[in-house]
Amino acid sequence: MGTSHGHGHHGREHDHGHEHGDDAHGHSHGVAADADRRWLTIALTLIVGYMGAEVVVGVVARSLALLSDAAHMLTDAASIVLALVAMRLAARPARGGYTYGLKRAEILSAQANGLTLLLLGLWLAWEAVQRLISPPEVTGGLVVITAVVGILVNVVAAWCIAKANRSSLNVEGAYQHILTDLYGFVATAVSGVVVLVTGFARADAIATLVVVALMLKAGTGLIRASGRVFLEAAPAGLDPDALGDRLAAVPQVVEIHDLHVWQITSGQPALSAHVLVAPAGDCHAVRRALQTLLREEYGLTHATLQVDHLGEDDTHEDLLQITARAGHPVTAGHCEDAHGPVHRPGPHEH
Repeated sequence: MGTSHGHGHHGREHDHGHEHGDDAHGHSHGVAADADRRWLTIALTLIVGYMGAEVVVGVVARSLALLSDAAHMLTDAASIVLALVAMRLAARPARGGYTYGLKRAEILSAQANGLTLLLLGLWLAWEAVQRLISPPEVTGGLVVITAVVGILVNVVAAWCIAKANRSSLNVEGAYQHILTDLYGFVATAVSGVVVLVTGFARADAIATLVVVALMLKAGTGLIRASGRVFLEAAPAGLDPDALGDRLAAVPQVVEIHDLHVWQITSGQPALSAHVLVAPAGDCHAVRRALQTLLREEYGLTHATLQVDHLGEDDTHEDLLQITARAGHPVTAGHCEDAHGPVHRPGPHEH
């Protein structure tokens, strides 16, 4: 059959060409992943070290505020550990039923970090409201000093994580945890000074509510972005309809349907489509032109295209029906149930 021959031949050519690109990309990605793990490990060491010191000071000063801050930093450390574990899992080669490997472990990590930010934000909001209603006693100078040191530690930790690849949702999740903790320490220090100078005890609760708003914004963003990956949505900023029209405008292309664009994980978009070429057209030349266009204009290097001649599996009666129903969304004999819109060249293009 024409379809199986065209698709099979394409598969061999495509796999051969794609193999070289993946090797080069895989090597650079591996080096980048090692650097990311190194930066995250440095940040983790800083956070855990300071958390231990904060526990000691909190016990000595009998400060519940400092101990609760240490508990908050424990969630930061957990978010970095989760990110590091997800990186290890994502680096494992694909095998068995996991044909993409465990690359989406990083997306799961980002979603978990987003969820913990939301839950922690809601808990802090509840605590802040309670303190607005019944303000606590004035915080001691030791708490303010510890908060200032905490700011410095979190600035360095945030800088370390920022050096990693923040386009990865996994790294971004850990970064947002550290960043909100930094905001928390700034708020603690400022409100502590205000309380000591003016005696306005509700300053701490007001500052906490500002931090809560930032946490909810960061958590919602992480959950939305990771949800798009899990729901197989197109990468942000890429319009599949405009892309389909662009592909259909390539010479000799008659129709593009079953076009799917998704992300395997952060920074790894993929595409698949069924392409129908004019009966006298060169399927292989069209495929090469489409893949060049996808790579150079859209950065899509992982593209699987099934390319067939129009009507090669159809009877003469089928072709007459297709011609008569120019607006019919599906070409008979290829896809009886097309997924998504069909893209055809304009009259001036073909």
